[in-house]
Amino acid sequence: MELPPRWAFLLFLLLSSTKASGSAVDKEEFQEELLLKPLPDRKVLAHFHFETRAPPCNSNGRRHHHLFPKAISQMVEKFRVKEMELSFTQGRWNYERWGGFDTMSSNNAKPPGVELWAVFDVPKEQVDASWKNLTHTLSGLFCASINFLESSTMYSAPEWSFRQASGSLRYGMLPREAVCTENLTPWLKLLPCRDNAGLSALMDRPSIYTSFYHSQRLHLTSNASDLEGLNPGIVLEQTLTVVLHPSSQRTSLTHISESYLQPSWSLSSIFGRKVNGRCALAKSSKVYLQLERGLVSELKKNIGSEGYDVEANFELSFNPDRVLTEENSRHGIGSSLLYEFSVDKYSNSKPFDLGLTWKFPVIWSCQQAPLHATRFLMGSGNERGAIAILLKSTDLNGSSPVADSASDGCELHVNIFQIVPWYIRVYYHSLQLFVDDQLKAVGAFVEKIHVMPSKDKISPGMMEMVLKLPCGVKSAALTLDFDKGFLHIDEYPPDANQGFDIPSAAIIFPNFHASMHFPSNDSERKSPMLSKFQESSPVLSYTEVLLVPLTTPDFSMPYNVITITCTVFALYFGSLLNVLRQRVGEKERLLKSKAAAVKTGRPSELLSRLSTKLRGRSQEPSQSPSESSPLINSKLVLKVLLMAALAVAWQYYFG
Repeated sequence: MELPPRWAFLLFLLLSSTKASGSAVDKEEFQEELLLKPLPDRKVLAHFHFETRAPPCNSNGRRHHHLFPKAISQMVEKFRVKEMELSFTQGRWNYERWGGFDTMSSNNAKPPGVELWAVFDVPKEQVDASWKNLTHTLSGLFCASINFLESSTMYSAPEWSFRQASGSLRYGMLPREAVCTENLTPWLKLLPCRDNAGLSALMDRPSIYTSFYHSQRLHLTSNASDLEGLNPGIVLEQTLTVVLHPSSQRTSLTHISESYLQPSWSLSSIFGRKVNGRCALAKSSKVYLQLERGLVSELKKNIGSEGYDVEANFELSFNPDRVLTEENSRHGIGSSLLYEFSVDKYSNSKPFDLGLTWKFPVIWSCQQAPLHATRFLMGSGNERGAIAILLKSTDLNGSSPVADSASDGCELHVNIFQIVPWYIRVYYHSLQLFVDDQLKAVGAFVEKIHVMPSKDKISPGMMEMVLKLPCGVKSAALTLDFDKGFLHIDEYPPDANQGFDIPSAAIIFPNFHASMHFPSNDSERKSPMLSKFQESSPVLSYTEVLLVPLTTPDFSMPYNVITITCTVFALYFGSLLNVLRQRVGEKERLLKSKAAAVKTGRPSELLSRLSTKLRGRSQEPSQSPSESSPLINSKLVLKVLLMAALAVAWQYYFG
């Protein structure tokens, strides 16, 4: 049977739209991964990594999303965001115990509070307007106070120390922003399966928010994928890094040094949940267990002459699908091991609950950055002080990267990026440099510096500096003097007596890069997380957030002034209105009528006396009008004079 031309045309449109939607689904990809890593201080690191890719726009410049969140796509297109990163962090990364020279600490260890930076693909004169619109959009999207970053006093434009963006980069921080489930829930809604299935189902709220450190991060990149560069594709990367302390599940084995025995743990013990399969929309779902370089070296020492099977020191509840060994490990520390588990073969009837049980005690340490950075305040009082940045060498055993490259004429470059609020007036000419506890000339060690002094209520202060230190340096310290400004009473936060926060400073080592290379199977696409590990990124660390006490006014005084003012005005106007409303003639006529009623109405008088006795009150003798009117007139005059005197005194002292 031949279809009419009208129905044939509709069928053709339906088939073409179905084919187009099917191709869009094939192009959009979502992958989920989880990395677990034991830490030296008896804690466990859990790193969730989700990546969603959107294809380039079609010929008419539109996108039809099936996996990629539409809100993010619209935001990128509207504000022309080239690259952006937003992080919510509670706690501070422990660089001494959890490591400072690896991809995890350099890319996922963030400062406390909220950190936002964005690169825009717009003319320079439109960057600030795009930044303000972006902050409002993100504030509504993640239920946070990111809109406070729209003010010019809250963000800066670094030129070369943080990232190379040629003037289109904006950077802002909110150190005191509280992180709670209201921020995590919108973040999870960007995932195709949310937290209903897949690895995201492990995100138990009490486990996350009672951890020692957790940081949720959102990083997106819009890169041109066609020849003209008009139709960019978007890569959305969502990570959640949590440091947990597992409850001990030791076996009956006892050791002399039980304090050195790592606690055994499983997914159900640290998260309270198991993995019941992968997200149905995910292309791949994998769990990795990483043993870092220092731990692998110690495990090999424990085995001794029995061989190099490090698995003799612990026991896994599931057999891994693959065991990957790091390639091209530098600095002579050894190679880390990566155990890969695929979640595709597990379901509700057969859940995945990875567990690690230690058999022997082991002690190791993570690899440190070339220098450990600490920042603190000096001075006392509410008038002036100083900011100090201390860099101490981590080469205690001669195993740091600096020790491997130390030679005659070797130099260690350190980039320092610091933002100071406008009410902390830093005097950059007071910069002093101490190298190995000796005062040195600043010009001999500062290779490059860029300073933007703060402007009151307009812009914060910013300092970008490149230090050139010898590789054998033991310590280096920078000091900067500052004065404390005064704020208007409306500019103080509700908890002003707690103090004011100075955001963390970024310490970057451009000559040292952290990366890990693992072998990959060319037949299938490499893991997004392993691809991030393979990228060479400079070693980066953040300092502490400083708490500066400022002079605060007596916030009870406005309340006292308002109270006494309202009281005086109420007394004045109330008494004045009472006096003005009184009529002397009316009172005289009322008194005369009462006197006439007393003379003529004996029964009424008897009744009034009887009621007075029943009530137990004494009857007041009535006064004649001639006696009461002069008294009333004198009272009125006294009230008017008193109110006038009060008004004159108030105007004289407080007017």
